[in-house]
Amino acid sequence: MAHPIEITDATFDEQVVGSDTPVVVDFWAEWCGPCKMIAPIVEQLAEEYDGKVKFAKLDVDSNPRTAMNFGIRGIPALLIFNDGKPVDTVVGAVPKSVLKQRVDAALA
Repeated sequence: MAHPIEITDATFDEQVVGSDTPVVVDFWAEWCGPCKMIAPIVEQLAEEYDGKVKFAKLDVDSNPRTAMNFGIRGIPALLIFNDGKPVDTVVGAVPKSVLKQRVDAALA
């Protein structure tokens, strides 16, 4: 069973920029209600895309540098990376179908 991996400012480059597969990074925080709403969707997608896309979670409170580098102003924010570069951003708690569509578009 695939699950999103926890990443930090220190592991971001290795896990995301250096990844040979696309990566969806969920920028979240413990106090964020909408973040908790989409967490199960991110879990489901991690399973569905196992082997094709890596899913990662980055706590913005503990890792402000990476969030600042990518201009994250509102959470939840999901950045989709391909070849180490952000190719799409989804902000807010969106339905699973919307996230799936955006991930598929980034893979195309």
